[in-house]
Amino acid sequence: MIIARVIGTVVSTQKNERYANARIMLCQPITPEGEEVGTTLLALDSVDAGVGDTVLIVQEGWSASVVATGRPGAAIDSAIVGVIDRIDLLPEEGAS
Repeated sequence: MIIARVIGTVVSTQKNERYANARIMLCQPITPEGEEVGTTLLALDSVDAGVGDTVLIVQEGWSASVVATGRPGAAIDSAIVGVIDRIDLLPEEGAS
């Protein structure tokens, strides 16, 4: 699973009918502290996320397919499966 921030929406004039009701979002992976890491990725939105939201992305074909379209077998690599409200981190050991 990947923590990411939604940075944009991808607009498509033509789309496979399996994805007719799915929105494609451009996402920037981040660390739990909110620092950008890695390259941007595209993910189908299954939870009505918006630009600026911190989200949880599953990046595994079978799970992403079922979550994003409601049926297995679609050619999907990444899907947004949750909007993260907050991340609570434990303090590092030895930190004062």
